[in-house]
Amino acid sequence: MAEGERQVSTSGPVGVGVIGAGVISNTYLENMTSFPDLRVLFVADLDTDRARAQAEAYGVPGHGTVEDLLGIDEIEIVVNLTIPAVHVEIDQQIIASGKSVWSEKPLALDRTAARQLLEDARAAGVRVACAPDTVLGAGIQSAMRAIARGDIGEPLTATTMFHVPGPELWHPNPDFLFAKGAGPLLDMGPYYVTTLVHALGPVERVTAVSSRSHGERTIGSGPRMGERFPVEVPTHHAALISFESGQSAQTTFSFQNALARNGMVEISGTEGTLVLPDPNTFEGASTLWRFGEESPTTLPATGNHYGRGSGVLDLARALRGGPTETASGELAAHVLDTLLAIADAAEQGESISVASSVDKPKPLPEAWDPAQPTLRQDVRSLG
Repeated sequence: MAEGERQVSTSGPVGVGVIGAGVISNTYLENMTSFPDLRVLFVADLDTDRARAQAEAYGVPGHGTVEDLLGIDEIEIVVNLTIPAVHVEIDQQIIASGKSVWSEKPLALDRTAARQLLEDARAAGVRVACAPDTVLGAGIQSAMRAIARGDIGEPLTATTMFHVPGPELWHPNPDFLFAKGAGPLLDMGPYYVTTLVHALGPVERVTAVSSRSHGERTIGSGPRMGERFPVEVPTHHAALISFESGQSAQTTFSFQNALARNGMVEISGTEGTLVLPDPNTFEGASTLWRFGEESPTTLPATGNHYGRGSGVLDLARALRGGPTETASGELAAHVLDTLLAIADAAEQGESISVASSVDKPKPLPEAWDPAQPTLRQDVRSLG
């Protein structure tokens, strides 16, 4: 075998471990334990009691510390559900143990760390994939298939909008959402920009402005209700995105709008406009408006109706010799590069080039189904 390759068995489901037993682990565990191509073997958390509770709730045989998890040979993919500030640190430990990574978004907090992570994974012969995997759901994938078959003609422009008052109104511990690595740009931006790259291809340049409405926010629910905390990042970004293909998008991400208007994604082309479902969901019909037609057409969502964890399943099949994972680390790094360029453009008051690029993802087949067992029974070299 060449340097950086390792021999892996492809005889059966892929072993999976989960790091982070917080709220978001519920939907991951519910779905992953139902996929026949995965075997969820272990849940780890700094709070080992919480890890045990989640393991018992979802029938996972093992629970304990991160070190315990990384020592289990049968685990090939580790799902990193920790807070953004430690994504890279945990991912590096996973890679060093010879396992592939599924990371919650964002992949990293800076470009250098993201590039190094991908380079280390290639050298170790493992893969890195990253959320959001909502883009693999029936809603967005049905829209991508409609665009690919020419329903709006040649795609030209896009408009997206995420406007809410702020997550401190409902989240019991919202501090991290207003800290470095979050804010509406890095917390919600990955859903929208990932969808735009699927529809229009890689980004070339961005121009942006930003603002911050308050230096402090007040927690509105839960046991910390009434507690104030600092706001470390802008709470509104508005950007003009230029793509390598010459197409463009206007997009805003805001935690400071009293009138909530979120989930808006519109793609317009030479023959019409497609209104997509909320990119932070896996479901939802699209609405097609065509020039010369008085009424729109509803395009139902068909395909993968499962939620978070679909990307882990896609990665598992790629490890076994299937098509390259759609929610790849390379795609996540390009999306991160774009989002950081938006932040830089707003801060510096000038247009910023996006140095990275990525292949435009192809739509998944309508028949792609996480509930079906698909793995081949052989052994191959994984590079």
